[in-house]
Amino acid sequence: MNLHCKTLTAALWLGFSPAAGGSGDDSWSMQVQAEVRGMDGYPVVLPCTFSHPQHSQHSLLQVMWRLGHGSAAAILYRCTSRPGAATCEPNPQQDQRYRLEGNPREHELSLRINGATLQDNGRYYCRVEVQGREHVSFEDKMGTRLRVEAPPKILAMSVEGGGPAGFTAVCRVQGSPLPDVQWLGPDDPLEGSSLAPSQALGSPGRYRTISQLRDVQPGQRYTCSASNPLGREQAALFVLAPS
Repeated sequence: MNLHCKTLTAALWLGFSPAAGGSGDDSWSMQVQAEVRGMDGYPVVLPCTFSHPQHSQHSLLQVMWRLGHGSAAAILYRCTSRPGAATCEPNPQQDQRYRLEGNPREHELSLRINGATLQDNGRYYCRVEVQGREHVSFEDKMGTRLRVEAPPKILAMSVEGGGPAGFTAVCRVQGSPLPDVQWLGPDDPLEGSSLAPSQALGSPGRYRTISQLRDVQPGQRYTCSASNPLGREQAALFVLAPS
C-alpha cells in the first residue's frame, strides 16, 4: 500500500500546463495540472502556482478554490493574505478538510483535501485576486479534474421476494472504477443481473451498483464477489427456509 501511495504522490507533479484567464497586467501567469488522481480516504493535493508583477507583493491577496464552473459552482476554500503575513487566513467558517499547501506570497496556491471521498470527484478552479490601487484577478480557466478512486466495498446484502415468484438475492456495491459483480453458488459461478447506477454527477449513486440473483433456494449459501483494478471484496448470505 505504501508503494502505491508513493506512486500517486509522484504523479501529482506531472503534466502541468499554463492556464489563461487574467484581468489587468499581462505579466500574470498560472500553472495547474489537468488531472489529479487520489485514493478514497487519503489526502490529495491539487497543484496551482502563479506569477505576478512585483508591485503586488505589497497588496492584499485573496485566494479562492471552486468546485464546478458558472452559477452551479461551490466555493470550497477562501483565504486572505495580508502584506508581510506568513500564512493565508481562511474564513472562520472554513471547512477544515481544505487548506492551502503553501504561502500565496511565494506564488503557491495548491489546495490540500484531507480524507478525499468519491463525492470529491469533479473539476476544481483556482483564483487569486489582488486588492490595491487597481483591483486585478487571475483565474485558472482549464480547471483540474480530480478523480478519486476506491476499491470495491459491499454495502449490503439481502434476500427479497418469496411466494410463487421465488427469492432474489441482492448485493449493493460501491467503488471507483465501478466494480464488476459476480455471484458464486455452492458449486459454480452463477449468472446475476445488474441495475444501472445513477448517473447524477457527484451523487453517491454514480459509484454504486446493485446486482440481483434470481431464484435462490432456501437452505443454500450464495456469495457476492465485487472487483475492480484496486481490489476485490466478497460477502456471503445464507437463505433460510420460510418458517
